[in-house]
Amino acid sequence: MKTIVLAGGCFWGVEAYFSHVKGVIATEVGYANGNTEHPTYEEVCTSKTGHAEVCHIQYDDTIISLKQLLDKYWKIINPVLKDQQGPDKGSQYRTGIYYLDISDVDIIKKSADGEKKNYDQPIVTEIEPLANYYKAEVYHQKYLKKNPNGYCHIPKQLIQNP
Repeated sequence: MKTIVLAGGCFWGVEAYFSHVKGVIATEVGYANGNTEHPTYEEVCTSKTGHAEVCHIQYDDTIISLKQLLDKYWKIINPVLKDQQGPDKGSQYRTGIYYLDISDVDIIKKSADGEKKNYDQPIVTEIEPLANYYKAEVYHQKYLKKNPNGYCHIPKQLIQNP
């Protein structure tokens, strides 16, 4: 089993989307790569903590490769928008790929380079090692499963059919 942490705007939709992907074993939402310890959702929303809303993904790489997972990731984000996805604005909504395994870097960079051809503007998605991660509050976990009519910037049909 492998792990990758992805930021793609509001973490509710990112988590719901990846929870439907074959080969994904577990998803959890949280806050990553910020400058404070154990931030709350309210603190993260101020954009003062430096954290991104993220989805922590564990996957079976014998079923889905990191490249395939990233191909799915690019479908749900606009990688040229800085600190925004859909109508959500703020540094916590930035896009990012945060890796735990240094051997994943080449795959991630090749994936991002391949995505560049689809845009006239530069891609601003961060590619960084995971510096820190804090699990989000319980009410955020599996939010769209618990609240099927909850807000999401990712179209529901895409979430249900990744």
